Amino acid sequence: MRGIDRPPAEAYDVGVLDLDGVVYIGHDPVPGAAEALAKARASGMRLAFATNNASRTPSATAALLGDVGVPAAAEDVVTSAQAAARLLSERLPAGAKVLVVGGMGLRQALREAGLRPVSVAAEEPAAVAQGYSPGLSYDLLAEGAQAVADGAIFVASNGDTTIPGKGGRLRPGNGSLVQVIRTATGVDPIVTGKPERPLHRETILRTGAERPLIVGDRLDTDIEGAYNGGADSLLVLTGVTDPRTLLAAPPRHRPTYVSADLNGLLVPHNGVRREGAAYVCGGWTVSGELEPSGDGDPMDGLRALCAAVWDSGDLERGERALERLF
Repeated sequence: MRGIDRPPAEAYDVGVLDLDGVVYIGHDPVPGAAEALAKARASGMRLAFATNNASRTPSATAALLGDVGVPAAAEDVVTSAQAAARLLSERLPAGAKVLVVGGMGLRQALREAGLRPVSVAAEEPAAVAQGYSPGLSYDLLAEGAQAVADGAIFVASNGDTTIPGKGGRLRPGNGSLVQVIRTATGVDPIVTGKPERPLHRETILRTGAERPLIVGDRLDTDIEGAYNGGADSLLVLTGVTDPRTLLAAPPRHRPTYVSADLNGLLVPHNGVRREGAAYVCGGWTVSGELEPSGDGDPMDGLRALCAAVWDSGDLERGERALERLF
């Protein structure tokens, strides 16, 4: 895990932020997120909000951001639906028919890309685009399956198997619903959302970012997406990933930086260095036996412990060491 001697908000031109678990949880703001993002903007960092949620339009997402104290315009929001629409617009002629197995966010993105959304296989669509919609019907899934069986290109806005529900309950996500058409036809979809490259590319094209920093709470979407796109990343621990999960991360899920919350955009980050068999970060040292000692910011201890565990592979001992840090 690298260090940086100035705040990331000053070192990177665009912060590309995930939403749920980073800025808000459900419809409730993450404590301190709005204030941290206002300060990041004041430091010169432009903000973009990249989401796998294809059901909301960018304007609806911007309105939700406003509700939690983060001013945003529709142009600041980049969705997996827009990435899907761009991919199809680059493969199909203008005005081509696309059967939409999803909601308004996907339909709007396709129209804006010059394509024609339809709802039945009898229209002989050139492609099927599937994105999460809470009202998705069996009939529409059947129409999509028929079109794919007839040779239509199959694109999925994202492959998230679950989405968060009320009270922390898990609900099936688009990745689960996609399996209906995939199983019926034997055709794998082209996935455009995180961690795949199309959404990352869409974000760079829309923002003109030269040095983006990807900020998220999920290792298998946000952080892996940054890895696949060749960008640096900041993991915040306000969402689904906890320190135990981070310790077990494979290389493609390891962030450049880690912070308790979005205040990590506003401060320098200590790097980890080796001193003999020990790993040192800030005021913390983790011995070769994975024994932490020291004081100061627990994030420095976590950074040192992650480096030690990733090198040694001794996850069991690393998990025991966490109890002395938090």
